[in-house]
Amino acid sequence: MVDEKGEVTAIDKDVINRYYADYCSNGFRLIGICYRNITANTITRADEQDMVFMGFVVLEDPLKEGIIDTLNRLRRLSVAVKIITGDNKFVALYAAKEIGIKDPKILTGKEMNAMLPEAFTVQAAQADVFAEVEPYQKEHIIKALQKSNYTVAYMGDGINDVAAIHAADTGISTNNAVDVARQAADFVLLEKDLSVLADGIAEGRKTFANSLKYIFITTGATFGNMFSIAGASLILPFLPMLPKQILLTNFLTDFPFLAVASDNVDDEQLVRPGKWNMKLIRSFMIVFGLHSSIFDFITFYVLYSYFRFKDAPFQSGWFVESVLTELLILFIIRTRKPFLKSRPGKWLLIIGVVTFLVTILLPVSPFAKSLGLTLAHTGEAVAIGLIILLYVITADLLKILFFKRYKLD
Repeated sequence: MVDEKGEVTAIDKDVINRYYADYCSNGFRLIGICYRNITANTITRADEQDMVFMGFVVLEDPLKEGIIDTLNRLRRLSVAVKIITGDNKFVALYAAKEIGIKDPKILTGKEMNAMLPEAFTVQAAQADVFAEVEPYQKEHIIKALQKSNYTVAYMGDGINDVAAIHAADTGISTNNAVDVARQAADFVLLEKDLSVLADGIAEGRKTFANSLKYIFITTGATFGNMFSIAGASLILPFLPMLPKQILLTNFLTDFPFLAVASDNVDDEQLVRPGKWNMKLIRSFMIVFGLHSSIFDFITFYVLYSYFRFKDAPFQSGWFVESVLTELLILFIIRTRKPFLKSRPGKWLLIIGVVTFLVTILLPVSPFAKSLGLTLAHTGEAVAIGLIILLYVITADLLKILFFKRYKLD
C-alpha cells in the first residue's frame, strides 16, 4: 500500500479486512482505491492484479428521519420487519441494530445457496436480516416466507427488486423508483415518509373491522326477524306487523349504518390483522339471531297473553321493540369490550340517538294513525322498556362470551 510519504510498503491482507470490518460495523460503506502503472494502450482483466492499495473512501448513509418511530409503530401493529440488502453483513447488522432489532439473526447470500430448500424455508422465517444477496435471491426469500404462511409485503425501488415485488402479496415502490419497479408495484408511495405504510395498515384494519360490524349485525338481525315472523305466523291469529311497518323498520334500522364506515375502532382490534371467517359469521348469525328471537317471543307473550293486545297495539309494541333492539345491538356489537367502555364515532352516535328518539315518538306522532301505530297505555311502554333493558344486558354479556370463545383477531 502507499504510506503517508507516498512510498509503497507491504501490508497484510488481514489488516485491510480488519479495517474494512471495523468501519462497516459502525455503519460506514467503503470503496477501496488501488492503482497499477500500465504502459499498454488497452487494459484487460489480467491487468487488474498485483495492484497497489491506496486506502478507503468512507461513506456514511444515515437512517431516514423518523424511520425508527415508524418501524416501532409497525411492530405494534404486529408487522415484522426484515432487511433484504446486497450490502455486506457488517453494514446490514449495524442498520438492524440501529432500527431497534435486538440480537438480529442474519443470513448471507452464500449461506442461503448452501441450504436445502426445506431448511431455507425454516431459516428465512427466523432471520431478521438477509445480507450480500443476489437479485434473484430476493424473490426466493419472499417465496420462502410465504411457504411459512406469512403475508409478505416487499418494498423496493430498483430493477433488482422487480421480481421480489411481483412475488410479494403486496408490492410497494416509491415515486422516484425506476419505471419497471413502479409498474410492478401494487402501491407507489408519493410521499418520502414511510409512516404512510403504518397509516395504511391501520386504516385497512379499521375498514375491515367496520365491514364486519355491518355483516355481523345484518345477518344476525335478518335471521332473528325472519325466525320471529315465521313463529308469530304460527301462533298468532293476526299479522304481527303490517307490511308498511316492516318497511319502516328496515329503513330506520338501516339508517345508522350510513355512519358505520366512519365509526371508531378500539385500539385492541387494530393490533392484529382481521381474518375473513365464514364459519364465525354463520355462528354469530345463529347465536345472536336466536337471542333476538327469544326476546321477540317474550314480547309476543307480554303483549298478547298478558296485556291481551291485538292488531295495532300489538303491532306497535313489537315495532318499537324490534327497531330499538336492532338499533342498540349495533352499539353493542361494534366493540368487543362492554359497550359503555367504547366511544362510538360522532356521526354514528348522532344518527343512532336521532333514530332512537324518532322510533319512540312515532306511536304518539301525527303520523301514527297512517302507519297503524298506537300506544295503548303506559304499562305497555314500561314493559317494552324493561324487555329492551334486559335485551341490552344479556346481549352485551353474550357478546363478550362469544368473542372470548372464538378468540376473534
